[in-house]
Amino acid sequence: MKNNKLVFWSVTVALAGFLFGFDTVVISGANQPIKALWNTSPAFHGTFIMSMALWGTVLGALAGGIPCDKYGRKKTLFWIGVLYFASAIGSAMAPDPYTFSFFRFIGGVGVGASSVAAPTYISEISSSKNRGRLVALYQFMIVFGILIAYISNYLLIGVGGDNDWRYMLGIEALPALAYALMILGVSESPRWLALKKKDHVKALEVLTTIDPESAPQKLKEIEADIEPKGKHTGLFSKKYSRPIVLAFLLAFFNQLSGINFILYYAPELLDKAGFAAQESLFSSISIGGINLIFTILGMVLIDKLGRKQLMYIGSVGYIIGLSGAAWAFYSGAAPMVLLIFILIFIASHAIGQGAVIWVFISEIFPNQVRAFGQAFGSGVHWVFAAIITLITPIFIDKNDGIFGENPWPVFLFFAFMMVLQLLFTWKVMPETKGKSLEELEELLIEK
Repeated sequence: MKNNKLVFWSVTVALAGFLFGFDTVVISGANQPIKALWNTSPAFHGTFIMSMALWGTVLGALAGGIPCDKYGRKKTLFWIGVLYFASAIGSAMAPDPYTFSFFRFIGGVGVGASSVAAPTYISEISSSKNRGRLVALYQFMIVFGILIAYISNYLLIGVGGDNDWRYMLGIEALPALAYALMILGVSESPRWLALKKKDHVKALEVLTTIDPESAPQKLKEIEADIEPKGKHTGLFSKKYSRPIVLAFLLAFFNQLSGINFILYYAPELLDKAGFAAQESLFSSISIGGINLIFTILGMVLIDKLGRKQLMYIGSVGYIIGLSGAAWAFYSGAAPMVLLIFILIFIASHAIGQGAVIWVFISEIFPNQVRAFGQAFGSGVHWVFAAIITLITPIFIDKNDGIFGENPWPVFLFFAFMMVLQLLFTWKVMPETKGKSLEELEELLIEK
């Protein structure tokens, strides 16, 4: 990748993932203080405090394809930064749980919309040779944001007394503002310019900036994909049934691995295993660190081994890590044993589903419906994320949870789901490595 503009645009847009990761996980440090401050019930805490951002994410993901398609990828990405900024300030200053929930919802809308706009944009400016690595930058930024959120939460303990959690949430305003300003320096997607704006001159200009030699030929390929007037069909037409099924199942299994369950409730789970409060927050940093290291490994391998091979590796690792965590809780093993199995789980996610999901979904839908297809896949992902986060306190709450202090059946359930994911990877999932977006359309779409 010699083109500095391409790398700069990709990294800048991928920063939406940093805010995504930071925003969704920063709540883990505020979880227990908020529960104590407002004395909420498990059901209220799960519905309004922990999962409200995820319901915003569902809305942002499902609706994100509309502005992305109508106003462009760039404008959508800019307003995502504005939403993150407003959410950080509002939730940090919230006087009650309802105001807090509203601003967390706003941030969630930004997260959901970013999971549509960012992978779509990066996939449309990259080539078949580097698309995996460049789109995976988004996932790298997500886990980097997660790690920084854990570190930030740890460092801010004691800064504000009982209001530590306000500082933890409010600090996000700084990177959100920086991101929104940086987005102004990127170009619009050439595929959106040609297919939606009908601005072929500007599209060629952008393509030439990316790669002068291939630009004219690439524009011809994009123009050949323009459907005749009156022939356009919606996302849920029969011709797109295969990518729809693939996006649904991949997103479904992503969340039925239990990844958000562990990331959101890591300090609480480690506390149940015997770590002290500050130790559990510190151990959460190790989770973020392993996530980052294996995400980088996934980025290196995704265009070499391919998407399917990474899913095989991740699925086997999931099964080992989740089964081991279930055994550790069930048998009362030492806290460090549980942490090791959780780290195996996190590493497996990072190199497998984490590296693959946003790349794969951004590839399998054709140019005409890519934004809406990405919105569908992201929407499925976030609906299940919200449901799992909402019901988790009902199962693991110390006083009123179904499993109370020993949530081993939850881990065993997720392990079983990963056996099913392994079968999906083997029997259903195609390999998309090394193919252009237009070639994948020929492969996956019914004519």
